[in-house]
Amino acid sequence: MTSLTSQCCIAGGGPAGLMMGYLLARAGVDVIVLEKHADFLRDFRGDTVHPSTLELFHELGLLEGLLMRPYQKTEAISVSINNRSFAVADFTRLPVHSKFIAMMPQWDVLDFVADTARELPNFQLLMPAEADELVVENGAVAGLRGHTADGPLEVRSVLTVAADGRGSRLRDQSGLKVKDLGAPMDVFWMRLPHTPDAPPDSLGQVGADGFLVLINRGDYWQCALPFPKGAADTIRAGGIEAFRARLVRLAPWLADVTGSITSWDDVKLLTVQVNRLEKWWRTGFLCIGDAAHAMSPIGGVGINLAVQDAAAASRILAPSLRRNEAPDEVLARVQKRRALPARMTQSVQIAAQNRVLVPAIQGAAAVKVPFFLKVLDAVAPLRGLTGRAVGMGLRPEHWRFEP
Repeated sequence: MTSLTSQCCIAGGGPAGLMMGYLLARAGVDVIVLEKHADFLRDFRGDTVHPSTLELFHELGLLEGLLMRPYQKTEAISVSINNRSFAVADFTRLPVHSKFIAMMPQWDVLDFVADTARELPNFQLLMPAEADELVVENGAVAGLRGHTADGPLEVRSVLTVAADGRGSRLRDQSGLKVKDLGAPMDVFWMRLPHTPDAPPDSLGQVGADGFLVLINRGDYWQCALPFPKGAADTIRAGGIEAFRARLVRLAPWLADVTGSITSWDDVKLLTVQVNRLEKWWRTGFLCIGDAAHAMSPIGGVGINLAVQDAAAASRILAPSLRRNEAPDEVLARVQKRRALPARMTQSVQIAAQNRVLVPAIQGAAAVKVPFFLKVLDAVAPLRGLTGRAVGMGLRPEHWRFEP
């Protein structure tokens, strides 16, 4: 068995885990991050890097390097209901350096953060390396056991962090209680080629056949079709041709490109969860990101909340960890800082889900346009406020800490 020691061991090399690992190492903490896959190449992950996250990268001096990776700008969001378009959010009014959402593949974001972190001598990223179980001594978490391609692994650490997503094995072993908030939908994800006559911006299409989200990725659309939870097999049973026809009824300009979906292998299922921990920590252990609060895909906020969690946790914990301490009261401060933004964001997602999305995916003959959408479309300054709510979120984090 390989045995390692570190001041902080993080399970999960996603946005939360890698950012926390980088920021702690930058602040002088010895860090080991375990990522169970050998690379970051997984499609249909959160690819919407919001202005709040871009501003954090700017404060770290990393924005220019990040934006050298391929991305598309989204400066506004609209939704089309019954073939009428409504402007919803405008990011160009934000008081930040990057007044847009960067549509960037998550693997590019993670590759960039990992490459930057590897330049620090006190940062280690183990790939592939999977965390299997917590090491508990005298009621406190003292590290974790896992495995790599070379065999068993044990890491002893002052603090063990679960940043391994909504299916976190370490969280499930910790005894911390998860509150399920309910998610009445699942989502099919797919790619469709972009055509010159298509709308220029990302948008949502609402009609009698449901709700289709189209994210402009340059030469292709990244598409999401929500549907009632558990209905995936029923939709598949209708056949791929009926599915393609449904997409065209929602977005007629897709008629010439839906043929690129040749089988159900081209359509990926996302099982939606919305939940959160009642308590994020126990002695020697902390959950962040989706392990602490699984978000709905509504608004594409998951990656950004994960990064904000990482920034707050690193800023709050670094001084103690450098002294080889992780007091309970400091872990509690992390939750106190980040629980409200997560809880409020989930509340907004659930409201949007119940008032807009659920009626749309239930296939009403004519979808009623919510009054607030009419107001947003008519009053441009209000779209700056929704742009701030979506693009910055509640309590955006900043990095002004250095050892």
